[in-house]
Amino acid sequence: MGQIQKAMILAAGRGVRMRELTNEKPKPLIPVLGKPIIDYIVEKVIRYGIPSLVVNLCYKGEMIRADLEKYQAQLNIDFSEEETALETGGGVKNALPLLGEKPFFVINADPLWLDKSTSVFEQLETAWDDEKYDVVLALIPLSEAFGAVGNGNYFIENHQPRRKKPEETNAPFMFMGVQIIHPRVFKEVDSSQTVFSLRDIYDTAQAKNRLGFIVYDGTWYHIGTPEALAITENKLSKKE
Repeated sequence: MGQIQKAMILAAGRGVRMRELTNEKPKPLIPVLGKPIIDYIVEKVIRYGIPSLVVNLCYKGEMIRADLEKYQAQLNIDFSEEETALETGGGVKNALPLLGEKPFFVINADPLWLDKSTSVFEQLETAWDDEKYDVVLALIPLSEAFGAVGNGNYFIENHQPRRKKPEETNAPFMFMGVQIIHPRVFKEVDSSQTVFSLRDIYDTAQAKNRLGFIVYDGTWYHIGTPEALAITENKLSKKE
């Protein structure tokens, strides 16, 4: 267990790229080898010893709430309700009253990962420096990323991460959808801005040289499409 006491899972989106798979259930509940994606993530949170979890809900959120009831004895789970999806940045901003004033983990609801050495949470905490960073991202080399990966989205230049520009075709690293964020970054967001991406937060931190990173040493799967789900299940079944 580390020093960070809270984590948030971003579970409010519809997951439209999953097509008909999300007609009847929200994307975080799509099973991978028989277990919902979000269950894998919650169990990693529990295993690391984080005592408090926040989950934002919108599309079919009652189904996610019902699924997570089985974990309530193992950690405290609070839910942040959204009438309409607020995107990643808006979702975290809306949940700040539940997250407090200290750094917290934020985790997307569609990746799975296999630790090779230490937990990704431990690797992030080891890199975290409250004086130096506002955000620390977990990045992974494209060679260890599977599923809906694309052409990468981050470079590492002069020991700092830089997000791929629109005119750039390829980047050697992918953001894993796992990070540490300090809530102070949201004080710079206009109070009227409710729907926005966390990418805006990363770009602000990058411009101030306050964006940190780790290069994760495990394997990562992004379940963004039905095809990616099939790839993930095939690879994970061979590892079991």
